[in-house]
Amino acid sequence: MSHMTIQSDASKERADRRKDRRKRDSQATAWGPGFIIKLILMGAVNALGIYIIFTAFGVGSLTLGIGMILLLIAVNWIYFSRRTLALKYLAPGLVFLLIFQAFTIVYTGYIAFTNYGHQHTLDKSGAINSLLLQNNSKRVEGSPQYPLVVVERDGNIGFAIIDQEGALKVGADEEPFAEVDGTITDNSITEVDGWDILSSSEMGQRQSEIFDLRVLLSDDAEEGAIGTQSGTVGYQFVSTLSYDDASDTMTNTETGEVYAANDETGFFENEDGDRLGVGWRVNVGFDNFREGFSDDRYAQPFLKVLIWNVLFALFSVLTTFLLGMFLAIVMNDERLKGRRFYRTIMLLPYAFPSFMTAFLFAGMMNRNYGFFNEIIGAAIPWLTDPTMAKVSVLLVNLWMGFPYMFLIVTGALQSIPGELTQAAKIDGASTLQVWRNVTLPQLMISLTPLLISSFAFNFNNFNLIYMLNQGGPRMSDASVPVGHTDILISMVYKIAGLTGEALPNYGLAAAMSLVIFLIVGSVSLYSFRKSNSLEGLN
Repeated sequence: MSHMTIQSDASKERADRRKDRRKRDSQATAWGPGFIIKLILMGAVNALGIYIIFTAFGVGSLTLGIGMILLLIAVNWIYFSRRTLALKYLAPGLVFLLIFQAFTIVYTGYIAFTNYGHQHTLDKSGAINSLLLQNNSKRVEGSPQYPLVVVERDGNIGFAIIDQEGALKVGADEEPFAEVDGTITDNSITEVDGWDILSSSEMGQRQSEIFDLRVLLSDDAEEGAIGTQSGTVGYQFVSTLSYDDASDTMTNTETGEVYAANDETGFFENEDGDRLGVGWRVNVGFDNFREGFSDDRYAQPFLKVLIWNVLFALFSVLTTFLLGMFLAIVMNDERLKGRRFYRTIMLLPYAFPSFMTAFLFAGMMNRNYGFFNEIIGAAIPWLTDPTMAKVSVLLVNLWMGFPYMFLIVTGALQSIPGELTQAAKIDGASTLQVWRNVTLPQLMISLTPLLISSFAFNFNNFNLIYMLNQGGPRMSDASVPVGHTDILISMVYKIAGLTGEALPNYGLAAAMSLVIFLIVGSVSLYSFRKSNSLEGLN
């Protein structure tokens, strides 16, 4: 009994000593250099987060603001708690995963079910204000005149005026007048803080832009706007449209025509179906998916592009892997002198920026003055003939991609135990049998996941396709701007209207992006499962 009591007292004493030591260590390091650095970094993170929160709430993005608040709370708890050691290392990766992957996928999914695009880039309140502002063409009879100068900031013009109380105000397109500091001399504006006053010659160069500009007097578009017909005096203009919130209608004050809001199409429409020029985003369900696969404008080129996209990704992986593996095997032979030099040379195409490589080959493959045709002495249509363009794309991708395969195969070869090949040779296996039965299976165990990821990368290899020849030559039988070497991602880029060849249709582009995501994800998942690459995770 006494022995047990002594043991208990000793254990308690050791526990007390450990507790005291931890307390002393905590007090000693509480305000140490590490903690101060962490405090500074977290202060910067919180400042950035608070800025994003206020900006999100300022533009009406409630979801983004609340999400940022929750994210800040989680990050602060992780880095100021003593119980989250593992999360301190995982948190940066998780945050970037949420921002650049999860949020992007969710937002793309949201856009895919809306009519976001040409004439539907605003929400309803924004569309109403835009309509009222665009139609501010009726000058108010008997309205006061405002001394005015035309100002410019970051390439955008605006108006600075002296209001009826003598205050200096400035505004621009979608920026209502707000009071600013400046200098007024003899009822003339000579200086406006943050803005440059245009000279007469500069105003002459932008005359039409100045005369078309209307700056709202306040956030309420129905109060009218200021315009100018001389560049020195401002007049009040009111909209020829009037919005009634109770009936949710727009009325043309000159003709009496009434336009009712249609929340299914996102337009103000009259009884004859005529629409006002600006609409708003509404949910359209699966209309974008139906349009993408049932509308001949998109369905016909989509199938051709999909087939080429799959073939391009497969042949890109196959050709780069075979060439890279062949060169890696040659360079792995110990009898070859100067292997380090040759290996360095092999990696040079990989070190050169991919978009610059594509631009370089686009010039060398030019039919009229390209380097290749001058050397050969023939006018080969490398990038203008549909078949040759596809071959050219694969050749350029081979040049850009084989160094990566060479690098990973070299590493995989050097990781194969030499005892395996030696044992096979002792058993009488030939060089070919050793390669087929020992080396290749060992290579594929480590390389299969990388080959799958390479397929996914080439499936969305936008840089090469667009930088080399913009996906051309264009399909003659397609009503949308799609070319023979376009892959799905470059086709989506064009449908979204980002090239200026078509009216923007972000909803349809987002729907097709989701289809691409599902295709690549399904192929990758199936390939991983067939190769047993996920066996360890299961």
